[in-house]
Amino acid sequence: MFSSDPVLTLDHADIYQGKKLILGDVSFRIDKGDFVYLIGRTGSGKTSLLKTLYADLWLQNGKGTVAGFQLDSLKPRDIPMLRRKIGIVFQDFQLFFDRSVEDNLKFVLKATGWNNKADMNNRIADVLMQVGLGTAQKKMPHQLSGGEQQRVVIARAMLNEPLILIADEPTGNLDPSVSDQIMKVFQAINNAGTAVLMATHNYDLLNKYPARVLRCQEGQVIELAG
Repeated sequence: MFSSDPVLTLDHADIYQGKKLILGDVSFRIDKGDFVYLIGRTGSGKTSLLKTLYADLWLQNGKGTVAGFQLDSLKPRDIPMLRRKIGIVFQDFQLFFDRSVEDNLKFVLKATGWNNKADMNNRIADVLMQVGLGTAQKKMPHQLSGGEQQRVVIARAMLNEPLILIADEPTGNLDPSVSDQIMKVFQAINNAGTAVLMATHNYDLLNKYPARVLRCQEGQVIELAG
């Protein structure tokens, strides 16, 4: 069944870090297949906003939905279910360096309820193909370049076929040519129907790969005219 509901909405949401108001009265929506950049200088609230979307920070005022979950009334026990519906890509790869690429991915599948070995192996092969690492299953993370490690992280985020991929500075530690390759991976995922919300301060990417832009500034989130 094709749903026309937005993948993500914030409606007059206030974003807090502890008791400190970081962003006030935030309203926007992201639909299936949208690609949206989130920009703003360091400390402008980008990461706090993203953390609110995957329930690392509570939404204290206003309304929000992500992948069908109501952020303003989310129960702690629902957080793992929410996170299965979204893929999260961090700047620091957060891979286990003591196990192979395949075992890194298998760990996530087991943690999210997969138990059929053949299904797991097929899904791992699929996502690695998707990010252009079809032959990397047995490699250890330290045998991969930074760009390849980031592809593994994207593959990991795609394992449960998320409705939206939330990426926090995914090219922050990569040189420009590798950033380009990573962007092409995101574009391919986006073209296949997954919405992408990507925080970045790499303005070259915005020029090269134009898309919707939300900017955090002076405690607000504004949409830039495209």
